[in-house]
Amino acid sequence: MLKLYIGNKNYSSWSMRPWVLLKQTGIAFEEVMVRFGDDTFAANSSFKQAIMAVNPGGQVPVLVDDGLAVWDTLAIAEYAAERFPEKQLWPQDVKARARARSVCAEMHAGFSGLRNACPMNIEASLPQVGAIVWRDQPAVRADVQRIVSMWSELLTEHKGPMLFGNFSIADAYFAPVCMRLKSYALPVPAHITDYIQRVCALPGVKAWIEDALAENDFVDFDEPYRIKR
Repeated sequence: MLKLYIGNKNYSSWSMRPWVLLKQTGIAFEEVMVRFGDDTFAANSSFKQAIMAVNPGGQVPVLVDDGLAVWDTLAIAEYAAERFPEKQLWPQDVKARARARSVCAEMHAGFSGLRNACPMNIEASLPQVGAIVWRDQPAVRADVQRIVSMWSELLTEHKGPMLFGNFSIADAYFAPVCMRLKSYALPVPAHITDYIQRVCALPGVKAWIEDALAENDFVDFDEPYRIKR
């Protein structure tokens, strides 16, 4: 059985992507939670020691399949798509598939303004913080504008309910963005809010959110706006 190493569900946006992808599409896997701590980035931390045993880069997520370790979310998604072709994780149309890969790669490499100013925190409700970030951070406004434009175009072209019609890697990839927009109450049009609600209602996403809400960890480096939970 596949084994997926992840970090805290409340905080780890990178871990959320492959977990939701596998869960939503019914691919069986064993979850291995390696929790963050205040010393996570230290070379000798328990987190680093546990992850470096399977990934020399020392980061989550990591997918292990019969001794083969695959890390990086895009690599994991591509491996799952090849390993389970019957699940049709990418769109079947060649042009749509190319576009889906493009938007996932754009997410993978970009949107640093949103990611840095609004770290994923599913349990928190931070509309006041979001209002200040929106006022003071032009990079966040630019990132959200691009996301709204991208999602609007895809939803119109493929007629929903997901970005490419049916659920795909792209929806799993942008699920953490939905969490950020929701937690910080960043202003988006109604049809984008509707898409966010549809993503949150997916069984795989609901399961992740429920687990995130049940966590009781408080990690300082992932909580720039609060001193306690």
